[in-house]
Amino acid sequence: MPTASLAAASDAMQQLNQQLNHLQRSIRQAIEAYLHSMVGQSFGTVAENQQFVRSVQALLESHGLRVRCPECGHPAILRCSRSRGSVGGVFVFDHYIQGRRTFHGGGSTLPKVSVIAKPARRSASAAS
Repeated sequence: MPTASLAAASDAMQQLNQQLNHLQRSIRQAIEAYLHSMVGQSFGTVAENQQFVRSVQALLESHGLRVRCPECGHPAILRCSRSRGSVGGVFVFDHYIQGRRTFHGGGSTLPKVSVIAKPARRSASAAS
């Protein structure tokens, strides 16, 4: 049975990690470019805007990503909420700050967003 070199395996792992980081960066940039092309858009109704942000969230989730809240910089989920002043609802950034659920934003059109890595899950003790 041949003996493997730990140094060679470590070097190969490092090269693989660099390749994967490059691919992840390309994915992040492609999603961000698409979202930037949609800035200022609204689909007319709350239901349609919610359907759009759900599809965005599913895409982000499948790649371990979130959007960055432009107000505070925290990783967030983009949502569309009903609002009396807007037929199409308002786009908000849903996230936790110091254990409390927070919503920032509130514009009636899709805001410019940055795409970032999804944070580690909060522990049960941090959630309470």
